[in-house]
Amino acid sequence: MELLKERILKDGTVRPGQILKVDSFLNHQMDIDLINEIGKEFYRRFEGQKITKIMTIEASGIGIACITAQYFHVPVVFAKKAQSKNLDGDLYTTKVQSYTHGKVYDVIVSRKFLSPEDHILLIDDFLANGCALLGLIDIVKSSGATLEGAGIVIEKGFQPGGQAIRDMGIHLESLAIIDSMTEDSLTFR
Repeated sequence: MELLKERILKDGTVRPGQILKVDSFLNHQMDIDLINEIGKEFYRRFEGQKITKIMTIEASGIGIACITAQYFHVPVVFAKKAQSKNLDGDLYTTKVQSYTHGKVYDVIVSRKFLSPEDHILLIDDFLANGCALLGLIDIVKSSGATLEGAGIVIEKGFQPGGQAIRDMGIHLESLAIIDSMTEDSLTFR
């Protein structure tokens, strides 16, 4: 998606540890016009598949998932990273290691929001090592729902997550795949 790549080059910054900051337009402050185009592109790439729900993980994926869901006319379910008093009943849980935060989270989804009749599209902002996406896949499998695919805004193609997901036979669509990045340059696939 050229519009996204141009925006990454214009406003993204690379930090030590191969961290790409896109917080001015994607995951802190959100450029809704751009995210609307991202939602349309995910719809185009997964159109025709039987999708009944979009699922993401808090927090950065929620806005992207919501805007994408409006094109599919389906609800969004997001996995929470912490138990809270308003989560009741049976839960699907898994552990996810965050690349950016360097910690392991217990990821939780209420069983009442996923069923074997559901067809799930996973949406997230980044894919690096694949831990978050693998955690969501684990929850979908536990629920008995059908995984229709995964849409990622930015994939770090030089890290193993994307290949691992593709090797599982999952339909993965990344809108911008970065082949390499340094503090001075970024190259896309």
